[in-house]
Amino acid sequence: MTPPVIHRVSQLDLGFQPWRWPFAEARRGEIDAHFALKQRETPQIWNGRVLLGRDPSFTGDRFRASYFETDFASLLAWRDWGFPEAGAFNGFGMGALRCADGAFVMGEMGQHTANAGRIYFPAGTPDPEDLRDGAVDIPGSVAREIEEETGLTPADYRPDLHWDCVVTGASIAMIRILNVDLPGEAVRARIEATLAAQHQPELTAIHLVRRASDLTAAMPRFITAFIEQQFSA
Repeated sequence: MTPPVIHRVSQLDLGFQPWRWPFAEARRGEIDAHFALKQRETPQIWNGRVLLGRDPSFTGDRFRASYFETDFASLLAWRDWGFPEAGAFNGFGMGALRCADGAFVMGEMGQHTANAGRIYFPAGTPDPEDLRDGAVDIPGSVAREIEEETGLTPADYRPDLHWDCVVTGASIAMIRILNVDLPGEAVRARIEATLAAQHQPELTAIHLVRRASDLTAAMPRFITAFIEQQFSA
């Protein structure tokens, strides 16, 4: 696989334009069968609507792309089959919670999710609820995912001005550091209390990453590339 490339930008220009994804149409029967199998393995997943990107470009401090709507079943099959269609990418936002003592906070996905056991920052593929005036609102998507997964709201952190866009194959993770004025253990305890009160939390454990040696194989490559850059700066 091609090594990750990180682009630092301050502006996201992510428009929306309806488009018929050839992969989703040509392989509809296979996609539906694949999703039925996955749903038998993990009954809690559902085939909602999501937004994927096309035509990404980095110019100066700006990231541009055009998004379209598809179903989660198509995204899941596309991912599981090794991203066979080159005309799209999965572009999602992530909130990198950084505590006052320098620790980054990550969550371990529960067994009932499509990414069970993976460890990374709160995130989610954007969906139609993230559309604002014809554009994809990644900052809003990040804030929503942070609150849903951890209970933290924008009043609890200060976002950096820039985004680190980590390009890895057919994925682009738009990561923004969110500074929390509490030490790592306090943040972890607060999130764990939130998870304990939820009926079926997305996260099953909270991990603190203080140095590169804390990285594990359960973390996707775009996460480890981002953390390695942070600790080498």
